[in-house]
Amino acid sequence: MGRGEIPRMGRMRVDPALTQALQSRWDTEATAFAFPWGHMIPSLEDVSRITGLRVYGRPVSGYTYPCYHELDEQLLDLPVERRSSLVPRVALHESLGLYEAGKNAGESEDEYLERLSRVSQRELASEPGQHADLDLRRFLVLFLGRLLFATRGDVVHCRFLPLLEDLGEVGGYAWGAAFLAHQFDGLSASERQTSKSDYLHLPALGRGNLTRPGLVPIARRWDSRRDTRHLADQLERLKEAIDSYSYLDVVWQPYLGEGDEGQPWLAQARPYFGRSVWLHVLNLVLPLNLFLTQCSLELRQSVMEFPIRDRFCRPGRSFRGLHDTTDWRERVREQIENWVRKGKAVRSDATTDDAYLQAYALKYGGKVYKSARHQVDVTGEIASLRALLHSTMQDQEAAQRQTAELSAGGSLSLLEARLAGAVLRAEEAQRHLEERERDLRLTTEHAMDLQGQRDQIRGERDQLGTRAEAAEPQVAEATRELVALRVQRPPGDREEIIRLRAELLAQQTLARSLQKIVTDIGRSRSRSRSGASVSRATGASVGQYLAGSSSRRRNKEEERRRQGEGSAQDGRGGVEMLPPPDRREGSGESGGGQ
Repeated sequence: MGRGEIPRMGRMRVDPALTQALQSRWDTEATAFAFPWGHMIPSLEDVSRITGLRVYGRPVSGYTYPCYHELDEQLLDLPVERRSSLVPRVALHESLGLYEAGKNAGESEDEYLERLSRVSQRELASEPGQHADLDLRRFLVLFLGRLLFATRGDVVHCRFLPLLEDLGEVGGYAWGAAFLAHQFDGLSASERQTSKSDYLHLPALGRGNLTRPGLVPIARRWDSRRDTRHLADQLERLKEAIDSYSYLDVVWQPYLGEGDEGQPWLAQARPYFGRSVWLHVLNLVLPLNLFLTQCSLELRQSVMEFPIRDRFCRPGRSFRGLHDTTDWRERVREQIENWVRKGKAVRSDATTDDAYLQAYALKYGGKVYKSARHQVDVTGEIASLRALLHSTMQDQEAAQRQTAELSAGGSLSLLEARLAGAVLRAEEAQRHLEERERDLRLTTEHAMDLQGQRDQIRGERDQLGTRAEAAEPQVAEATRELVALRVQRPPGDREEIIRLRAELLAQQTLARSLQKIVTDIGRSRSRSRSGASVSRATGASVGQYLAGSSSRRRNKEEERRRQGEGSAQDGRGGVEMLPPPDRREGSGESGGGQ
């Protein structure tokens, strides 16, 4: 039926952290991942070898309708509301005898799925003739809508139902190619899809466990590694790991050592490998731009114009056309013919990746570095240097291999000498690029230190602001108490407050005057050689000013005290008052006496 080895696979556990880390690097315009070392794209060979799905045959294309009510009654005999395209999942499960087959206590997920499979097979075998076809269509709608082309929600879409009318033709469709287009669409729409091809191409990330080596399809060999850390922590670590991933650990051709044993579908699928082609799944038509990853075909990456998404000229992921009866084989005839011709072979005459990597760095720059430690403007240049370094290392390795082959054959010649010179130049260029990268790293670290100091100053400023806000109520309370004291105290105390305030203002004026004098002293020292005499004269004038001010203040206090004593004696009718405490002349005063 075109489903390949999917029914034989175990349950594939979703890896949300890996999915989100990869989704953040998906370029919707190019329909490719943008990594620091260049583009990478899941291919039809990945789908064929990992899942066993059919990637050859007729494209998954045909009619779409605004309502599937009549077609559903004819082919599924299930309740579907009018003007609707969705089948309730519960009704679909009940029709297949799966609704009551709940999970038993102590039963693992794999055991539960295996039991459901046995129940489904038993139900299908118990219905002869036309009823068997009815149950088979129901199962295929459930399989396609909830497993192969799963979407969010609890209902199942009927959009594939027109393709299931003739069950004998279902196996001839390229369901694997449609699955790949659905994966591209899910990455663009932030759907949580997990691709095991990342275990093969980026093994150093360590997100998969090879528990059953040798099984085919390859998906049966791997299990997702359980990670008990918080999702945000996993995501941050994965992004950091991708940023610092070694280019030499990237596996561009993971199937070189794989044979075709036990995979008969590869013989017919192989003509579609290594070709750029349009992928179809009804109204969704997306390009497989394999020319962006020529390294996966053992070619040097040539420079080209990067794809730009034109939503008005080609079909996109939206449901345009689903509100009317649409024949997508006619609407996208050019793309259908492209698939029939098996697309276009990817070729490259480039001898080095430099031009591509430079154009790649100019287009993406620092965008390919998403972690917190790459938030400095120099990251774009670092990306370019890394790309050039990677290309230089590849040139060096190729030249060394050719030199070794020539030496083994005993044919030393001028070509070998040139290759040796090229190796030396590549090593020198590598050292130069490493030095530049190291300098830029130091600049980045310095910028990060400055950022840390700025953050610390901001923190201190925020603390002072918090303390000031906390002190505002205290100031308001003290102001209210002062006002109350002003109202409650007798007139004599009010006069005393006024006098103290006048003295406070006088002291502030004195302080400002002294500050101005000191400032003038500093200026006069820098302008004149006679700074010492000016300082002495100014110091003497300051002393005289202080002494005079203190003497005047003391005389005023004595006069005020005598007036107070005289008024008190007059008010008491001549009663003699006790003398005031002895006062030592000059105590606490500077200069002058009575």
